[in-house]
Amino acid sequence: MTTDELLAVLRLQHTPFIGDVTAKKLISNCGSPSEIFKSKKEHLLKIDGVGTYALQGLYDGEHIEAAEEELQVIQNNNWEWSYFMDDSYPSYLKHCIDSPVLLFKRGNMELDGRKIISVVGTRKITSYGQAFCDQFIEEIAPLDPIIVSGFAYGIDIAIQKAALRHNLQTIGCLAHGLNQLYPKAHAKFKTEVEKNGGFLTEFWSTSNPDRENFLKRNRIIAGMSEATIVIESADKGGSLVTADIAHSYNRDVFAVPGRSNDKYSMGCNNLIKQQKAHMLTSAADLVYMLNWEMEKKQPMIQKQLFVELDYIEKTIYDYLQKEGKQLLDSIALECKLPIFKTSSTLLNMEMKGVIRPLPGKLFEAI
Repeated sequence: MTTDELLAVLRLQHTPFIGDVTAKKLISNCGSPSEIFKSKKEHLLKIDGVGTYALQGLYDGEHIEAAEEELQVIQNNNWEWSYFMDDSYPSYLKHCIDSPVLLFKRGNMELDGRKIISVVGTRKITSYGQAFCDQFIEEIAPLDPIIVSGFAYGIDIAIQKAALRHNLQTIGCLAHGLNQLYPKAHAKFKTEVEKNGGFLTEFWSTSNPDRENFLKRNRIIAGMSEATIVIESADKGGSLVTADIAHSYNRDVFAVPGRSNDKYSMGCNNLIKQQKAHMLTSAADLVYMLNWEMEKKQPMIQKQLFVELDYIEKTIYDYLQKEGKQLLDSIALECKLPIFKTSSTLLNMEMKGVIRPLPGKLFEAI
């Protein structure tokens, strides 16, 4: 992208009421960002989904001045950027309709053809969450994935520090401009992260870490990876928002289960119960669900010996052994069980290690 085109994108970004979806429509119809500002308003109004409200400030001079100032900051700091149509733009994120038109980045990222996992969770990490972060990264490290998170307190920084210890690339998605770092307490990790990964943001140097920016940032975390993992979460919080966004993008979501009375396991348990996330007890679960074992052989998941099954569980197990992979609805129909009972029984059987969920809401006996 040339400097003139970058300037045009910045000008577009600074215009109120023009978000990423509208900006992409304008660029697609006009051919390039700079051509938008050469087009007559009458022509732009013919574009589906673009109205007078969105275009009312498009030609205001203040946006040119602001764009020129931000361009100067980018050039003075030698920041890199990725335009949504460039090869350097994260490939998974390209498929998200509301992904940023422009990303600013700093560090040493190599995303092309790599496995990418996003990990989120509570800022009030427990010893259980810390132990799982360490265990998961140790188990997944041989596959050399990139670990994406938000560089925040709690699970975010725990998983990114674990990734660094195992020489994995890790990327922090920021809710502010690259000229600052939040929280300041994590500045001591900045150099190491930039050497082996780096930082991404859609926000200008004039943006502060405001609450709405964190919520907006979550779609980048969810969108740029193949799967999103929630390690610990209360029954409400930004981690669950990220999981919902990933689910809306048709990405795999995983959640680490915990005891029913643990505050910071409630969100994860609910995701699993509502079938919005696969249960994650080890890296092997993720490797299997994403079909990564075809590239690097992993230990087989084996059924526990001498597991006791009640009558309903044995009925379902016998059916799956005989018929192979089956949908939830088919299992309920053939075993003459209500859906809610079948769903809860399958979850119990999964925890006992006698069945496993598959993509497409299928289940099979182990």
